[in-house]
Amino acid sequence: MAKKPKASTTPAASGAAAVSAAQPAKAAAAASATTSGSPFAQLLASYTKNTPQLLRMIDVYLACVMLSGIIQFAYVVLVGTFPYNSFLSGFIASVGSFVLAANLRMQLNPKNDFHGLSPEA
Repeated sequence: MAKKPKASTTPAASGAAAVSAAQPAKAAAAASATTSGSPFAQLLASYTKNTPQLLRMIDVYLACVMLSGIIQFAYVVLVGTFPYNSFLSGFIASVGSFVLAANLRMQLNPKNDFHGLSPEA
């Protein structure tokens, strides 16, 4: 049997080699996790990478307004329509806020081109 050459046994040399060998492994594991993950994880990673922060804030507002409208509608279905005018005003306000915010999101999206409109952001 042939003898293998000995590597440096100093702590600094062996520690640096271990760290440098571990970094590519972590990077490869992270890359494979994003490519072989669930479709939801891929969608979320792509969304956070490609969507500007301003549009993400508008999306959070849209989700809150939609949740508010869903809760109001569920309340009317489950409890009843006694204060019907209150339901109508709250639900229509939710729908109107959603529509206006969706239009704002469309105008602020840099991928959309609105000719003749001045940029607000």
